[in-house]
Amino acid sequence: MRIESFDLLDSKDKFHQKALHWSGQFDEISFFNSNGPADQWGRFESILAVKALAVFRADDHVLDQLQAFLSLHPGGFIPGFLSYDLKNEIEELQTTAVNTLEFPEAYFFVPAMTISCRGHQVQIRAEDPQAIFQAICATIVPQQASPIDVRVHSRWTKPQYFSAFDKVQQHIQRGDIYEVNLCQEFFAENADIDPIEVYLKLNAVSPTPFSSFFKAGQHFIMSASPERFLAKRAGRLISQPIKGTAKRGSTAAEDQEIMQQMRHSQKEIAENVMIVDLVRNDLTRSALPGTVQATGLFEIQSFKQVHQMLSTITCMQAPQVSNMDVFRHTFPAGSMTGAPKIAAMQICDQIEASRRGIYAGSIGYFDTLRDEFDFNVVIRSLLYNQQKQYLSFHTGGAVTNQASADQEYQECLLKASALLKALDTTLEQ
Repeated sequence: MRIESFDLLDSKDKFHQKALHWSGQFDEISFFNSNGPADQWGRFESILAVKALAVFRADDHVLDQLQAFLSLHPGGFIPGFLSYDLKNEIEELQTTAVNTLEFPEAYFFVPAMTISCRGHQVQIRAEDPQAIFQAICATIVPQQASPIDVRVHSRWTKPQYFSAFDKVQQHIQRGDIYEVNLCQEFFAENADIDPIEVYLKLNAVSPTPFSSFFKAGQHFIMSASPERFLAKRAGRLISQPIKGTAKRGSTAAEDQEIMQQMRHSQKEIAENVMIVDLVRNDLTRSALPGTVQATGLFEIQSFKQVHQMLSTITCMQAPQVSNMDVFRHTFPAGSMTGAPKIAAMQICDQIEASRRGIYAGSIGYFDTLRDEFDFNVVIRSLLYNQQKQYLSFHTGGAVTNQASADQEYQECLLKASALLKALDTTLEQ
């Protein structure tokens, strides 16, 4: 393997388009894009990895097998995903809903080639970096995207969502839980799409810091995630849960007013505090005593469609705790479950009408050379089984005792808006 650097000849967006279209020839693709400079915890502005030298795929005993796989490949960057339903193995839970998308519980691969961008430089790690750079630069991007013809339906009618919401609130009023992230599925059958083109449009409509595109054979993930689940940097664990959402204003002044309302909203702050406490508790199980810190509480981040409230929790990983133990202690993301975590997951399994699968799981990578990792939360994401032509996405919102069914339903639709726009469609009623 050789590593060479090249000057970026096109704009970064144009290079990304060419690189993704070039990558379509391979069965394994992983692309992470921060849509700007990497944050203080990020390693890459963007990185594309293609063509598997080795593949890890598992549906049971995932974390033990994954540790063995990573140990066999100590040389660097290994991208992949973990399904939300890995919770069943970690906590001995059960999910009875059908796995319609047929994604595995976990999938990682050792790439033959990686192409990363930082500033105006491209770094390629491969057998022949020069040939790959020339091939990407010579790739012709279609001038006009293929028309998309999909009909997206909701798994629940509005009354059915309200009924599920009411069941969750009954659990809260009985004291079973404090908060639940109630999710609903939107889906399209007979969906014939070009996943790369749809992802590029989604990223243009909704550029986010944890955007990703993933291909594993006939399975595709097109993600506009704004949320980091968990990263490890120099022995420090970092989690940045998002809880609290508001629509963007039509003017700068209206935006400022909405953000101020969020900062002073007892509901939004209470939801965020519950998840911060949950994440602090999860991290404590992996931390050196006394190192868990909540910093940057209740920060407002603005994206094209929404404002979000984010908090950051960090700790130093205890030396006797393995990386797989860290995932056992923290997975899945608390922002996607509720509190208490296990009870919330049990209630979601009972009430929700579809299997979450990859949604609410994580996409990311392990760096086995540095002993680091970085994983997002799979939200605002399209999941696609190309062989079955089945397309799916979920959205959800926090249900508390003070929450309004209609407001949470509208929040679900707001979160769906960018995904529907990327598909050039509206929701079928």
